[in-house]
Amino acid sequence: MQDQVTEIDAALDQLQAAYKAAVDAWVVAIRAEEALASVNHSVAEIDQWEDAAFKEEELRTKVKAAKQEYEDALRHKYFGI
Repeated sequence: MQDQVTEIDAALDQLQAAYKAAVDAWVVAIRAEEALASVNHSVAEIDQWEDAAFKEEELRTKVKAAKQEYEDALRHKYFGI
C-alpha cells in the first residue's frame, strides 16, 4: 500500500513539474510577444510578432493540457475519479 502511495505521489510530482515547466515556457513566450508589441513595426517585425503570437498560443495549449493532466491525477488520488 505504501509503495502505491509513493508511486502516486511521484507521478503527481512529475505532472506538477511538467505543468510548471509548461507555464514557465508560456511566460517566456508572452514576454517575447510583449517585447515585439511594444515597438514600431517593419514588415519583418510584423512577421516576428505574428510568429510570437502563434508560439504563445501553442504553449498556452500545452499549459492547459498539462494542467488538465495534473488536475485529473489529483482528482483520481483524492476522490477516486
